[in-house]
Amino acid sequence: INDFGSIDILVNNAGIWKHSPIDKMTLEKWNETININLTGTYLFTKYVVPEMKAKKGGRIINIASTAGQRGEAEYSHYASSKGGVIAFTKSLATELGKYNINVNCVAPGWVLTDMTQHIFDNEEERKKELSIIPLGRVAMPEDIAGPVLFLASGLANHITGEILNVNGGSVLCG
Repeated sequence: INDFGSIDILVNNAGIWKHSPIDKMTLEKWNETININLTGTYLFTKYVVPEMKAKKGGRIINIASTAGQRGEAEYSHYASSKGGVIAFTKSLATELGKYNINVNCVAPGWVLTDMTQHIFDNEEERKKELSIIPLGRVAMPEDIAGPVLFLASGLANHITGEILNVNGGSVLCG
């Protein structure tokens, strides 16, 4: 705020995704995932909202996951954290709308990043995941940036509390 004068747009995009079947998951791994994916979203939002209220407007865009809508075997901690982000988004949209603060969420499916590269380096795993994506390809980070930019823009002035799925259609097939 000291450098830029105000915060107009907050994108909560920090996240971790680590394999852990429930019977092998430690409380530390659960807490780490919840703390980064959900509590981090809460903390950044908590400290930005007063600025947005004072200037009578703003945009908050949270990054969740399709896993937060449908669950994900052996990643229950991740799915729980992203489901929490979705509920947090909807709750804040109802709370902050009267301040002209739009709160929305983008829920990607598979995105090729450093975090997921190991899945797609395995030919068998890659074929399995691509088979449930109607568009036939894994998203690139740029595929997520466009919808975030849209929600941050004036084109989305009357959109709040929405979960924008960006997954190549995979939620339709799995």
